[in-house]
Amino acid sequence: MKIDFSTSFPIYLQIINGFKRKAAVGELVPGQKIPSQRELAAELKVNVNTVQRAYREMENLGLVRTLRGQGTYMTEDESLVGQLRTEMLKNVVNDFLAAMAALGYGDEDILELVRTGMRQKNGGEVR
Repeated sequence: MKIDFSTSFPIYLQIINGFKRKAAVGELVPGQKIPSQRELAAELKVNVNTVQRAYREMENLGLVRTLRGQGTYMTEDESLVGQLRTEMLKNVVNDFLAAMAALGYGDEDILELVRTGMRQKNGGEVR
C-alpha cells in the first residue's frame, strides 16, 4: 500500500481505500488477518493514531473486525466485497467520463474510443 503525502487527501482515507482496493481485487481474502495497527504504521511511516482512525472507520463500515487479543481480520461478508468492487468500478467509470468530458469528447466520441480500444485489445473484435 502506498501513501501519497503530497496530496490533500487524508492519509487515513488513503489507508481505507487501499484496503478496499486490495479486497476488491482479491489480494485480501475474506477472513484474512491484516497487519496490526503498529505494524502498518511502521510500514507506511505514519503516526499510529492515523492507522487507528482508519481501522476504527473500517470497523464501522463492516470491512474489518477486531478480536481482542487476536488481531484484526477482513470481513467474511463476500457480498460486501462485491459491493466494494461495484463501488470501485463506478468510481473508475465516473473518473474516466469526467476526464473525457474535460477533454471535450461527447458521448458518441467516447463510445467509439472505447470500441476502438476494445477491438485493439481483443485482436480486432468487440466481445
